[in-house]
Amino acid sequence: MAPGRTKRSRRDEPTRDTSDRQEQEIERLREENERLRTLLEEYAKRIADLERQLALKQQNSSITSKPPSSDGLAGQQRERGRRTKSRRKAGGQPGHPGRHRELVPVDRLDAIVDLAPAACRHCARRLHARHTVGDPRRHQVTELPPIAAHITEYRCHRRQCPDCGTVTLAPLPGEHANQFGPQLTALIAYLTVVCRMPRLVVQRFLEGALQIPISLGSTQNAWEETSDAVAAPVADLEGALRHEVVLNIDETGHRTNGEKRWLWTFVARTFVVYRIAASRGSDVLRTVLGETFAGILGSDRLPAYLKYVVGQRQFCWAHVTRNVLSALDLATTPAAKRFCREALALDRRLFRLWHRFRGDPRARGSPLTRAELITKVLPIEKRLFALGERYLDAANADVRNLAHAFFVHNQHFFTFVHEEGVEPTNNSAERALRTAVQWRSCRGRHERHYPEFRTMPSGRMTVMAGAALP
Repeated sequence: MAPGRTKRSRRDEPTRDTSDRQEQEIERLREENERLRTLLEEYAKRIADLERQLALKQQNSSITSKPPSSDGLAGQQRERGRRTKSRRKAGGQPGHPGRHRELVPVDRLDAIVDLAPAACRHCARRLHARHTVGDPRRHQVTELPPIAAHITEYRCHRRQCPDCGTVTLAPLPGEHANQFGPQLTALIAYLTVVCRMPRLVVQRFLEGALQIPISLGSTQNAWEETSDAVAAPVADLEGALRHEVVLNIDETGHRTNGEKRWLWTFVARTFVVYRIAASRGSDVLRTVLGETFAGILGSDRLPAYLKYVVGQRQFCWAHVTRNVLSALDLATTPAAKRFCREALALDRRLFRLWHRFRGDPRARGSPLTRAELITKVLPIEKRLFALGERYLDAANADVRNLAHAFFVHNQHFFTFVHEEGVEPTNNSAERALRTAVQWRSCRGRHERHYPEFRTMPSGRMTVMAGAALP
């Protein structure tokens, strides 16, 4: 044996084999642990996503843009009424001004019936006209007169020319070419659009209440005729939109014959215009309002509105409130919840000041002037900007998006404070859109209804807006 070398024993070989197997087992367990850790992270992310989806489905209309009609279907029922029972009795409260039906003027009366007592209600003595004292108690009863359709028959006679033998038929007057007059046609359009009655209900009403036999097709033709009559004024109103000082705009999905479209509403001070488009983008705004709009545009924070060039913007605070409440409902970290609570506190302070400026009798504090409102809102504006700046890099996506809006678009949330005629919310457009959606449900979604859909609700809402003017 050579010097310095030791003879390897056979006993050392099992030890070495055991060590190798242990190392292999350790390596296998390490790989298995890494695989399980990756799988666990994937499952944790999937569970978080499913929990968020479930939480989103359980939200109701009070904190999202879901319609109130969906409450309780897929989501939780919205809390209604008072949380605690009021101690007040039902009905008018002490000091509440009474409400009663005003008497119509005497010249508007169709008949007057004088009633006089014939005997004393105490001793039964006979009473005469000379015993009259004071003015009579007036009690008016309003009743519908017997309603019957006024039917005029036009007899178009034929006459033959003695020279050439041609027979000439007398033509009908242009305004009476149809079987129903303008008043009845207008009534059908009123019941269809303003009252949102389906055609079958309109048909039954005319036949039952007015004894006017009419088919479903005739009711359809009547409101289409009315739609054609108001098409030119509606086109003029659409052209006047670009000259308005303040516009509120909103949109909603509209599916017809399986094709996706969008229903847009443009609300001016005295009129409303609807438009159905294949797009939800800013190209619709450029088509209706031109390449730019010089006035103030009230809307939500949809990217289509941000891409469109306007003079000033007013973002809807109702959308902001719902977004913050939704983020608070979904928040899982203290930082996200803290952001939402601070934003809601600023929201409440802002609207308390706004209600005082509007003279709301339920608002605490004396009414504010425009200058006082601007002074008191300025600290809120600065705090909202600072709040957005602090949470620009928040881990929560909802909080991060809201913080970005507060920081980048801060001035667009407070245009209503400085400008006359601007509201802090986009509620006027949402209410107008809701009316059109309800009317759409009655009329159907067929392609042939598109022209009538644009003109009829536009004319109806324009009349309502004009009637609401001071």
